[in-house]
Amino acid sequence: MVSARTPRYLHLKQQIIARISAGELKPRDRVPSENDLVTSFGVSRMTANRALRELNDEGYVERVAGVGTFVADLRAASHVLEVRNIAEEIAHRGHRHSASVLRLSRQHARGAIARSLQLTQGDDVFHVLLVHRENDSPVQLEDRYVAADFAPHFLEQDFTVLTPSAYLSAIAPLQEAEQVVRAAMPNKAVRDHLDMPEREPCLVVVRRTWAHGQAVSFGRLHHPGSRFELAGHYTPPGTERGKTLNEQPGNAL
Repeated sequence: MVSARTPRYLHLKQQIIARISAGELKPRDRVPSENDLVTSFGVSRMTANRALRELNDEGYVERVAGVGTFVADLRAASHVLEVRNIAEEIAHRGHRHSASVLRLSRQHARGAIARSLQLTQGDDVFHVLLVHRENDSPVQLEDRYVAADFAPHFLEQDFTVLTPSAYLSAIAPLQEAEQVVRAAMPNKAVRDHLDMPEREPCLVVVRRTWAHGQAVSFGRLHHPGSRFELAGHYTPPGTERGKTLNEQPGNAL
């Protein structure tokens, strides 16, 4: 609700965000220009500029010099060829990362978990289940198991401020990784954690990592299909690296 004390630039921001949230303005749609906002709302050009500038800084829109302002595609993107810390990926996009820990416990390895970590049935593993958010929107449900003898202090960490990937990398550099990506229909628990509608599919990354010659981590990373994509750029040895799509002139990074 806008009160008489609401700054005019903030009122403009709220109007545009409301149109985006309602689906009236979709990703890549053109947003009203400064001139349009000045004419429609009777504000100064400085006020219109500030509203669009802050919307750009907060990730709602992308401003392309000489072209215009467009609704941002809010899907998160992860590198398909590399193992990266999701908090760093989100920060690289200029967005805010946050996380909620749903479960953190010690368990006995059984079945697929024991086989994936090359452990004996009944060996201790640590389990963490947490939701990663980008600008308060859930983009990943991380379901990870870690060999207890590799990271004995795992349960003592605050994974709302430090991701499991960052902590494990700090213990020992990643030596090897295996990733399998598949599309799947999530169960109700996953949908609820990721705020997904009933019929939306998700992207699941199944990941194993090795350090010191042993398998140390196994996880399933669920992502909303409409808010996440995997991308990669490969340059063969001895070949000069070209510019990716996001690095071409006129494209926002």
